[in-house]
Amino acid sequence: MNVVMRDTESGKDHPGSATFLEALNPAQLKAVTADPSVPLQILAGPGSGKTRVLTSRVAYLVKHHGYKPMQIVAVTFTNKAANEMKKRLTSLLGSKAADALVLGTFHATCARYLRRYGQLIGLPNNFAIADADDCKKIISGLLKAKAEIIRASQMSLKDSGVLSEISKAKAKEEDPEGMAVRAARDPNTSTSTLAIIAELYAEYEATLREANSLDFDDLLVFGLRLFRDSPRILESCRHILVDEFQDTNTTQYELMKCFAKAHGGVSVVGDPDQSIYGWRSAEVENLNKMITDFPGVQAIHLEENYRSTGSILHAAHSVVSQDRNRIPKNLYTSHPKSTTVTLKVFSTPVIEASFIATEIKRLIAYSGNVLNHGDFAVLLRSNALSRNIEAALQKDSIPNRVVGGHKFFERMEVKDLLAYLQLADNPNFLPAFLRVVNVPRRAIGDKSVADLLAAAKAEKLSPMELSESIIDGAQLPEGFKPAMKKNLANFVGVVRKVRRAAEKRTPVAELLRVIIQKIGYEEFLRTSQQDFDSRWENVQELVRVF
Repeated sequence: MNVVMRDTESGKDHPGSATFLEALNPAQLKAVTADPSVPLQILAGPGSGKTRVLTSRVAYLVKHHGYKPMQIVAVTFTNKAANEMKKRLTSLLGSKAADALVLGTFHATCARYLRRYGQLIGLPNNFAIADADDCKKIISGLLKAKAEIIRASQMSLKDSGVLSEISKAKAKEEDPEGMAVRAARDPNTSTSTLAIIAELYAEYEATLREANSLDFDDLLVFGLRLFRDSPRILESCRHILVDEFQDTNTTQYELMKCFAKAHGGVSVVGDPDQSIYGWRSAEVENLNKMITDFPGVQAIHLEENYRSTGSILHAAHSVVSQDRNRIPKNLYTSHPKSTTVTLKVFSTPVIEASFIATEIKRLIAYSGNVLNHGDFAVLLRSNALSRNIEAALQKDSIPNRVVGGHKFFERMEVKDLLAYLQLADNPNFLPAFLRVVNVPRRAIGDKSVADLLAAAKAEKLSPMELSESIIDGAQLPEGFKPAMKKNLANFVGVVRKVRRAAEKRTPVAELLRVIIQKIGYEEFLRTSQQDFDSRWENVQELVRVF
């Protein structure tokens, strides 16, 4: 294929062969080079090279159509996918151009705009992002306050269930008032579980706002509010590309429309057969909705699978083809048929685990030891199911390790250090205060913390602001012992030192080193955690990340 490429530095066209295009199959090439002014749906089965198509389309928009990298928004569903795209685009376009792209998850993309333009909707740019644990603690506190009402109504409400309902509401743009209206339709309104959740939703939102914080769902909700109220900030966007489009929810679909509104350039990649997130409000119908909202949508199918054997594809197709409402499509591969897929059903988890251990030993022996233990993996729906399998493997002397556990940024030592950074930037963020006011231990127990919270509320301050005022010489609130000021001194001193350093634009890695040194965090971990070595390595990795 003879392609005219554009030099993005000089703006001049020149002929040349694009090697990244030559590596594409015909369907992939058609998708990559499709007219950018025509809305595009790329229906891509698993293993069909969709990441290559997405990155190649971005490169084609820049190299052939002359788009500037900052005019392209590429949205993925995971940070891993975003990092992979960034890596490939760096190879195709160079690091400078790749860095200029707006590339990331929906949440990261919204956070990027909110940090820069949030004040247009009354959101300070130093808002904190409450993680799952922070949100759970807020709801737990609110549930305790309503314990008598919940008990009297014979309800069973757990923090995880309440948060799930709130998350589903936000995914569909439903605010607390809207949930309350929906609850009012319940024939048993006075004891409606949904009515109580609507109240909790309103209180939860108020708590987040008081702490100048957003939860994960709020990044999308506030992002959408920003783009609708101030559409001009998206005028530079000429084309938006969305990965895993079948897993978008209502809010994410509306976000995509906001980005596409300025110039209408939109390309989505999706596969309705892979829609697995309905439980968290994903709307596979967004593929059909797009056809209505974007007239003239062009659909291109990627059906050549590069990953699986023929028998695996055949088994998968036999399952999904039973859905008579699915978009008719098939996958094919140049790989051989290979071993037939086997389905085994067992009466108990113990028998299943025993079979797995026996089968591993059998296959190693059958291969003449060509295979070894490191060639096998057991996939689990959740880590909680591993106990029986671990026991069976140990019984048969099969070495194994569990891969998974806490994600890096959910580990205790990482969250402790990040909480200090959050407080330095946003003293109103209550979850961060509660996490580290007594870490390392400063003789500030639960009762002292509760007294601080009550006193702060009475004085209409955040607990961090109250703590700072105490150190500055303000009178101790009634009931506080003089030792409280001494106990808070190191804590406030560290936060203020980090804040001053941050104001001088000190690198984050150096801020972390200041925290670690000033609070004696290494010694704290050494004396309080049995797995000190791995935790200290995580601390060092956190510093390296920044």
